[in-house]
Amino acid sequence: MPHLSSDATPTPGWNHRHLLDLERLSGDEIRLLLDTAARFKEATDGCRRKLAVLTGRTIVNLFFENSTRTKTSFALAARRLGADVVDFSASGSSLSKGESFIDTAKNLEAMGVDAVVVRHATPGTPHLLAQHLDVGVINAGDGPHEHPTQGLLDIFSIRERRGDLAGVTVGLVGDIAHSRTARSNLWGLLKLGAKVILCGPPTLVSSRWREVGVEVSHDLDAIVPRCDVLNLLRIQFERQNTRPFPSVREYAHLYAMTRERLKRARRDLLILAPGPINRGVEVTADVADCPQSLILDQVTNGLAVRMGVLWLICGPREDASIETAATPAEGRFV
Repeated sequence: MPHLSSDATPTPGWNHRHLLDLERLSGDEIRLLLDTAARFKEATDGCRRKLAVLTGRTIVNLFFENSTRTKTSFALAARRLGADVVDFSASGSSLSKGESFIDTAKNLEAMGVDAVVVRHATPGTPHLLAQHLDVGVINAGDGPHEHPTQGLLDIFSIRERRGDLAGVTVGLVGDIAHSRTARSNLWGLLKLGAKVILCGPPTLVSSRWREVGVEVSHDLDAIVPRCDVLNLLRIQFERQNTRPFPSVREYAHLYAMTRERLKRARRDLLILAPGPINRGVEVTADVADCPQSLILDQVTNGLAVRMGVLWLICGPREDASIETAATPAEGRFV
């Protein structure tokens, strides 16, 4: 079993109090995050067992946008590591009485929490929070800006199958303009040496992305045979002021990954989708459930990534005792 140090600084090479984005991390720091996630996935038998290394820590889920996978994943990841979890509900809080966002967060901090996981519709909100709190802040999605743990779990899922990402061609297909997932994937993939192709309608994929070293295409059929991985992104109608294409039917005709397109792809093509998926829009049902699909693997790997992130951000208590041998029957370290 992998050794997880009980030092106050759990892993050498990680010097950040917060995880706010992937854009400002180095390739080595991203590899460290991925390696830590891999260690936790192995140590917890595929994220199914508990490893009580954060006993006594308290994590707050501070979500101002709806979430199924991310919020539940962070809560489960924290509990798998023995931490307590508080799920904050904005609708029933003092925000409705006029309390500011920062004051709400500082009051939660005063209750002795160790990290805040925040999702907000306004880009930069986690960065603002990090300036006012002395505890760790983890960005769970800030508007269309970034979603670092989603980017990490997507890259983790590719790396599990492909190994080193250097030279791997990844197509990000869909609503690039409004996708925080696309941005986090883009920065992470580039720093690990992958080739990135952004594909979608001209109204959703700006040619200016070429300035950061990626390829831009508006023709899915042209790029499918060249890709090792396709990550199919949801159309985010909730962030759009105008309809970027004539109809959903037309979008699906041009950009949905279908069985016919899969036949023209490489035999070992990997299919990812961050969810929620809209079957028949960005991907047909038969492709979503095909052997090349990693969609459910991504969900499992999200737990591993978030366990790794919580470990690096929070660290164990100084008196934590962690042995390198597990008790398989009980699924815990003693």
